[in-house]
Amino acid sequence: MSVTKSARSPQVATPLNLDLPESAKKLQSQDPSPANGSSSESSKKTKGITGFQTLVHLVKGNMGTGILGLPLAVKNAGILMGPLSLLVMGLIACHCMHILVRCAQRFCHRLNKPFMDYGDTVMHGLASSPNAWLQNHAHWGRRVVSFFLIITQLGFCCVYIVFLADNLKQVVEAVNSTTISCHKNETVVLTPTMDSRLYMLSFLPVLGLLVFVRNLRVLTIFSLLANISMLVSLAIIAQYIIQEIPDASQLPLVASWKTYPLFFGTAIFSFESIGVVLPLENKMKDARGFPTILSLGMSIITTLYIAIGALGYLRFGDDIKASITLNLPNCWLYQSVKLLYVVGILCTYALQFYVPAEIIIPLAVSQVSKCWALPVDLSIRLALVCLTCMLAILIPRLDLVLSLVGSVSSSALALIIPPLLEVVTYYGEGISPLTVTKDALISILGFMGFVVGTYQALDELIKSGNSPTLSNSTMFIQ
Repeated sequence: MSVTKSARSPQVATPLNLDLPESAKKLQSQDPSPANGSSSESSKKTKGITGFQTLVHLVKGNMGTGILGLPLAVKNAGILMGPLSLLVMGLIACHCMHILVRCAQRFCHRLNKPFMDYGDTVMHGLASSPNAWLQNHAHWGRRVVSFFLIITQLGFCCVYIVFLADNLKQVVEAVNSTTISCHKNETVVLTPTMDSRLYMLSFLPVLGLLVFVRNLRVLTIFSLLANISMLVSLAIIAQYIIQEIPDASQLPLVASWKTYPLFFGTAIFSFESIGVVLPLENKMKDARGFPTILSLGMSIITTLYIAIGALGYLRFGDDIKASITLNLPNCWLYQSVKLLYVVGILCTYALQFYVPAEIIIPLAVSQVSKCWALPVDLSIRLALVCLTCMLAILIPRLDLVLSLVGSVSSSALALIIPPLLEVVTYYGEGISPLTVTKDALISILGFMGFVVGTYQALDELIKSGNSPTLSNSTMFIQ
């Protein structure tokens, strides 16, 4: 309990990483008796977080690299279609989060358990379905959720490595011409250095040392550093893009349908907080107000996404890069933004890595003797870091990595599974045909985004693989 509490206050940017594995362990160790459940509820009410703290965790939990790629996502959809689509996706994502919370609450009351995570909820939902086959294979529900969590979190780690390489490469190549003044109007020619994939390899030793940190209390320090650096950077970016908005009449209202799947993948990647809603609800002093806080938080997030995405595209037009940080002027104020984000992403990598490590490593360690537990633990951590670095090197385009990860795993966790969970949970209680139709449409939308977005991202990756140059190379105009 003390570990969870210590991770609570500083954890902002990636609360999922500090809660899901621990909550699962707590749930397994608790006695499901009524007395124990009431005692846990009483403890939660006296030691939980306030509604405002929950709102802050929810909003800042979405402030990762995804928001930096939204201007390019809006370009792939159109200056009108992009913001409208972000609004619709925000509403649907919020609705799916409410579904997950309601289903978890239903099973907590039915089974008299104080808390239930995403995997538990899906498992019990399948167990309560009227279909005998689903009941017999209910344990696969938790495994499917764990699989997509692993894919999602390792995908985040791949995105981070590409982001680190791109931004550090740009800072290093422009260091000789970086000025103090940000108001000069001149083209800055970058000094070529090494390939961005070599920059990725250069981060490997640092990342390897970071993931060897297994103490959750130490990881919260990295979380605090990541939160501070990212929030300061985002504030500087926002004040820059609103300074000078050019005429938008030349920008297409609706982009080509061929690039829209890339928008979908990046957008759903950004709405990455589906896995954190249940831990946040569990930690509240008074969870009755959580649905209202969830709606308010998602409204703020969606509004911020639309603003950054639309204004970023308006500000830079067709020159917008895979990350908006790559479009910032070549002066030390905005170069410091990239360096701050590099520090923040380095810290966040260890936190994102925590989820797949806590799922995979215990399974492997349980198969060996105690004397081999630590070597196996560290070997798996190092192997997973090398895997993410290798995948990043194979796919060195930040925009396509964002879209691919979002289409493959984020769409499943955020759009496909929650509506199906609602159907199997309430089917035996007389769910209305309108609700079934609504849930089916949302799941179909998520599945179409999954298939088409994945295909389009892979197709673009194959095409870019035949190109001798990387699309992330940039030139400053300050």
